[in-house]
Amino acid sequence: MDTINSFKGYGKVDPQEEQAFRQKTRKRLFILVISSVILVAVIIGAVTGTLIHRRNNSSATPSSTAGSPAAAIKAVCSVTNYPDSCFSTIQSLDASHNVTDPEDIFKLSLHVALNEISKISSFPQSITSKINDAKTKAALEVCQTMIDDSLDRLNESVSSMDVNQGEKILSVKKMGDLKTWLSASLTDHETCLDALTEANSSVVLNEVMGVIRNSTEFASNSLAIVAKLMGLLGAFNLPIHRKLLWGGNPGFPDWVDRRLLQVETNLVPNVTVAKDGSGNFTTINAAVQKVPKKSVYRFVIYVKAGVYVENVNLDKSTWNVMIYGDGMSQTVVSGSRNFIDGTPTFSTATFAAVGRGFIARDIAFKNTAGAAKHQAVALRSGSDMSVFYRCLIDGFQDSLYAHSNRQFYRDCDITGTIDFIFGNAAVVFQNCNIQPRRPLPNQFITITAQGKTDVNQNTGISIQKCVMSPLDNLTADSYLGRPWKNYSTTVIMQTNIGSFLDPTGWTPWISNVDPPNTISYAEYQNTGPGSSVVKRVTWAGYKPSMTAAQASKFTVQSFIDGPDWLPLTDVAFDLSLT
Repeated sequence: MDTINSFKGYGKVDPQEEQAFRQKTRKRLFILVISSVILVAVIIGAVTGTLIHRRNNSSATPSSTAGSPAAAIKAVCSVTNYPDSCFSTIQSLDASHNVTDPEDIFKLSLHVALNEISKISSFPQSITSKINDAKTKAALEVCQTMIDDSLDRLNESVSSMDVNQGEKILSVKKMGDLKTWLSASLTDHETCLDALTEANSSVVLNEVMGVIRNSTEFASNSLAIVAKLMGLLGAFNLPIHRKLLWGGNPGFPDWVDRRLLQVETNLVPNVTVAKDGSGNFTTINAAVQKVPKKSVYRFVIYVKAGVYVENVNLDKSTWNVMIYGDGMSQTVVSGSRNFIDGTPTFSTATFAAVGRGFIARDIAFKNTAGAAKHQAVALRSGSDMSVFYRCLIDGFQDSLYAHSNRQFYRDCDITGTIDFIFGNAAVVFQNCNIQPRRPLPNQFITITAQGKTDVNQNTGISIQKCVMSPLDNLTADSYLGRPWKNYSTTVIMQTNIGSFLDPTGWTPWISNVDPPNTISYAEYQNTGPGSSVVKRVTWAGYKPSMTAAQASKFTVQSFIDGPDWLPLTDVAFDLSLT
């Protein structure tokens, strides 16, 4: 049985290794801060040299001018976490191109990342046959799924860069999409390692870490370039096209009519599921088999009242599915997969949605394994631009896995015990009832556990205008959350917090060890008896209050690009703080 001091949680690593890693991270961050001034100077010099070179049409050789391809690549790569690998790989790929345009350099960085992940795409499957341990085999299955998904995201990123001759590659909207997909690709890699860590497969973990290290670095390089450099170069008035493109789902051609994705108030389902045989199917899985692959049309599944005991997985090729029921208390999808019985946390989900544009409405997702079975996910979403409206997500530990990409939850009820809202999506919760429930004896309650691992990921948990109140009689110590990874980002704002909360508000991942100062935790204009910040933690990465400008970065409008896609879903949402 886990105690408040010994409970490990999901993806926990050895405390001594964690501490050593944090010390190394802090040292590295110190070095980065000291070198930032030099970095900006280098970029300004290279950019200025490039502009002068273009304007004067100089005849200088590439090796003797600040505007040379090598100088341009070095300037672009200087904003990444791995500048050496960035420069060497892009320069090697650029042998016959001689590019100096930052957009072209970014495009080459994507090809570098895609080429590397393609090389290792079958690696987890190839070593599975050599493994006898069932838990390790199951973890490798997660790894294979994650690498497949990462490869798919990188392919989509490269494809999105194809434009007509003379057009600029990047727009504000496209940059948002690319940051999201590259952030998700890195999350996929981390999820693989988390699964192997869970399985205590140290030998296999080290082998897989070695194999995927390059692909992780290269994806991180691309993310840094699009996240940092484009904004910086914009200050120099370089020709970055800032007109918003068509605002529908990313990756769709411009000719797709937005109305194809619009959810009508009076829904007409493509198929109906009913346990009593009055519909087209008696199971949800049977209905899912009828969904066209990567369809630009909305496919609507109506699930009549009843309890459907099945595990449902809408994979990455299942686009634009909407599933709705007769209400969160009437239509229930129920499962009981759990970690204690041998299933990796990632695979325990009763319902999983990965294909983009998923909508769920008036339905419940439950994992009934119970507190004693530890990690047991009710709902997992990796669906970009996914929406959950008037849904119940009901479980104990790890109830809701907001895995990756952009997500929105409105008017939902979410219950759980430990880390029951976790993952590394860019996710906003509005008007939701967040209900901690009684855990096992000697366990504590943590509402959130956010998993950001790279400073440039555009991910985090934003809880706005919600109500936090206990589902039952709580006697356990209860916290708003704990930082799962080194760049964990969580903001609670304009939310009513009940008296159940411990006055410190937050708790570290490792008992009595402050998290790294690279985390970003904050509160803004909360109300209720648990909202006082007087006795909150004093971590370097925690802000007991924010300005309106700081808080606005975590709204639907800013954090998940809501205006581009939420109007298509016919779901109520607040764009801003008001």
